[in-house]
Amino acid sequence: MLGGFAAAAAIILFVTAHEAGHFFAAKATGMKVTEFFFGFGPRIFSWRRGETEYGVKAIPLGGYVRIIGMNPLEEISQADIGRTYREKKFWEKSVVVLAGVGMNFLIAFLLFYGIVLANGVSEPLPIVDEVVPTALVGEETVPTPAAAAGLETGDVIVSIGDHSVDEWSDVPEALTSVGEGPTTVTVNREGQLLPIEVTLIERDAGSAFLGVAPLIETHDPGVIGAVGVAGTQVWEGIGFTFQAMGDMIKPSSLAQYLGVLAGDTDVDEEIRPVSPIGIVNIGTQTESAAAFLGILAFVNVILATINLLPLYPLDGGHFAVAAYEKVSGREANVRKLAPVAAAVIGLFAFLGFVAIVLDIVNPISL
Repeated sequence: MLGGFAAAAAIILFVTAHEAGHFFAAKATGMKVTEFFFGFGPRIFSWRRGETEYGVKAIPLGGYVRIIGMNPLEEISQADIGRTYREKKFWEKSVVVLAGVGMNFLIAFLLFYGIVLANGVSEPLPIVDEVVPTALVGEETVPTPAAAAGLETGDVIVSIGDHSVDEWSDVPEALTSVGEGPTTVTVNREGQLLPIEVTLIERDAGSAFLGVAPLIETHDPGVIGAVGVAGTQVWEGIGFTFQAMGDMIKPSSLAQYLGVLAGDTDVDEEIRPVSPIGIVNIGTQTESAAAFLGILAFVNVILATINLLPLYPLDGGHFAVAAYEKVSGREANVRKLAPVAAAVIGLFAFLGFVAIVLDIVNPISL
């Protein structure tokens, strides 16, 4: 329960931090900000300080700041001339529109950095730490290929088929390449190379299964080394987000999402969208503080990466428009981007609605 409350509070913090990045950058570059709200829809409560109204709205699915002149259709009063977004230089516009994602990337980096300092870096080695005895194939429980072939704890995996293994990440890649069926797994057992004949099985579609768990080695990278590790984790999170987004907009994925609207909540885990409700649910199930903070770090990476997409009206879209104006030397006709904006908003609204339905009807179970 506490994990759920912590996750909800963290989501509010991350959204607020994102908007605060825009807010303080706009203030620093002389732009006028009239609203700073968490949520959308009807106003629950608000207060005014100076020229800005702060508050909370009823639909807690994001937040916004209103900067004068950012909406190209907005009429500007004479009193605000010189303080509008559209009048500012390219670098000032860039700082303002990218400050939000910068805040989320910074939060993600700091979370990853703290986790690494507290827990060290865990690295799976291509050494068998456990031989899984059985596996469920369909409705039948069978011995795993590793157990049936006689692999033992302490065996160092040298190769699978024709694929050499230097690190643990080579193992799943080799299993995918080899596929189910008979192959040779060569191991180093107490200094002796042993070729072991195994018959791999298919447990997940397109992936062969061996049935071993790796030995995990943990080391302390130090205060300086942790910087590189945290940076790498942020970078890998960006790559993961792009891959996930690409998978989610495939026709086959969209067909599954449409099925959710028809009552079919059986969506592949690899393409399942997750709403704030789902994140809170995950928080209630996470027992490790490091795992919980790691999830929150990835949430920030995902939020920042999506906003970086050069699609209007996302932050990356505003940056793309500003860059076009800088390069071309003329003002962009943003009205022509209205169909793009409508499509982007429609897509994310659709994915968000599907995510909420799934998280309510078919909650994620860790």
